[in-house]
Amino acid sequence: MNQTHMNALVYTGPKAMQFQQAAMPVPKEGEVLVQIGAVGICGSDLHAFLGHDERRPAPLILGHEGAGYVRGGDMDGQAVAINPLVSCGVCEYCTTGFVNQCPSRQIISLPPREGAFAEFVAIPKRNLVLVPDGMSLAKASLVEPIATAWHAVTKGAELSKRPLTENRALVYGGGAVGLAAALSLRAQGCQQIYLAETNALRRDTVEQQQVATVFDPTTNPLVGANTVDLVIDCVGNQHTRMGASQAVKPGGVIVHVGLQDSLEGLDVRKFTLQEVTFAGSYTYTMQDFRATLEAMHNGALGALDWIQERPLSDGANAFDDLLNGRIAAAKVVLKPNE
Repeated sequence: MNQTHMNALVYTGPKAMQFQQAAMPVPKEGEVLVQIGAVGICGSDLHAFLGHDERRPAPLILGHEGAGYVRGGDMDGQAVAINPLVSCGVCEYCTTGFVNQCPSRQIISLPPREGAFAEFVAIPKRNLVLVPDGMSLAKASLVEPIATAWHAVTKGAELSKRPLTENRALVYGGGAVGLAAALSLRAQGCQQIYLAETNALRRDTVEQQQVATVFDPTTNPLVGANTVDLVIDCVGNQHTRMGASQAVKPGGVIVHVGLQDSLEGLDVRKFTLQEVTFAGSYTYTMQDFRATLEAMHNGALGALDWIQERPLSDGANAFDDLLNGRIAAAKVVLKPNE
């Protein structure tokens, strides 16, 4: 392509986002150019927008939950979902399938890679997965956050002493990853699922999926102490870690996904005396990514109708609405071509 500039939503400083012209990305060897059709707003984007992520200095194009069309090369015109995690491909982790543990991993929306809140993004060809026929790009963009949840649930199932069919599970967070965790738990066999969410609008959205018993942990502590086998914490703050520590049974499992803060909340004494397993869960492997897209396509994760679509040019307003709790949808998807 001969374009030199494109439209992009650029993070310009704490609480500042501008829709403006930016330089076109130039693919390196092994990379292709993808024209973004849909890109989701992640909690980590909100964290960066507030100026709370030193890894994401302004100015920077954020956004890593993208889907679009390949422009150029032998895949030209094909609809793809983007795995934004770029690994080295040669280390012991990459060669054994654990690309998410690669010591030199990169992700689009963190320097040196610009993100997908733009018309185009450059990405290695090996990071692309074909979108199944009939799936919209807006829904295809959900594969990244859902894969994060799928990976966490899979990890929890591997660590649990009993099959998921016999587990009582608690999820913290009713955003996209939390809702996806509940959907993934159900798809993998768990029948007793509770989900804690403080935002009333999001509780309503999760309840409509009929996949979990939803409650507000600040007013209705529905899950008692030592009552759940598996906790998936998709918020990751002091309060949810305290709740998880209290709720988990002796011998139970806590999988920590959220990154809201990094201090306090864990009852390490209980973990030791009652042999509770605590595990971090970061992104996904390519196997998780493909398995998630297949589960989405075959309907195992429901209708995927819990999104709100907006033009990329309205992105700054979308950030403001999300931060002020005015959006019921679990995920806002931005569309550069609208």
